[in-house]
Amino acid sequence: MEDEQILDLYFSRSEQAIGETAAKYGPYCHSIAFHVLENQEDAEECVSDTWYSTWNAIPPKRPAPFSAFLGRITRNLSIDRWRRTRAFKRGGGQMTLALEELAECVSGTGSLENDIIRRETLAAVERFLGQLSVAERNVFLCRYWYLESTQEIAEHSGFSQTKIRTMLHRLRGRLDTYLEKEGLR
Repeated sequence: MEDEQILDLYFSRSEQAIGETAAKYGPYCHSIAFHVLENQEDAEECVSDTWYSTWNAIPPKRPAPFSAFLGRITRNLSIDRWRRTRAFKRGGGQMTLALEELAECVSGTGSLENDIIRRETLAAVERFLGQLSVAERNVFLCRYWYLESTQEIAEHSGFSQTKIRTMLHRLRGRLDTYLEKEGLR
């Protein structure tokens, strides 16, 4: 079923919308949640929470693209769950690793005073991503948005793990330089 048809089901408040969304985007959302949480049960719960949040958000929203809307909800819910879990126990994994890799370029204190700087930094990162080649942007997003391991990125990109690690290292350096030029470092 096409996204517009699924959205029409949400607008008509048909419960079939959730089933159609799960059928089309379930694996996609589960992959996002699992990369963040690294736990099958938690990932499944986040995906269920995604369907609930989507049901509550539509209407009035009519998101386009629908996949990005679902991905963002799933990722945010997963990160929230990861933070709650992490508050009780410290752990490693791709989430911690990815955040540590980016910490030198993009860090924040979480205070309200830095909200404007955070927004400017996000806009600058978006502009930076727009300047990258498709391959570089895909590798960057797979690592830092979808939180995939370098091995997973290598498997579906056709590059070696060494090339992926080198590319990510160089991209972080370029991002750091770009943010400095933008006055955000």
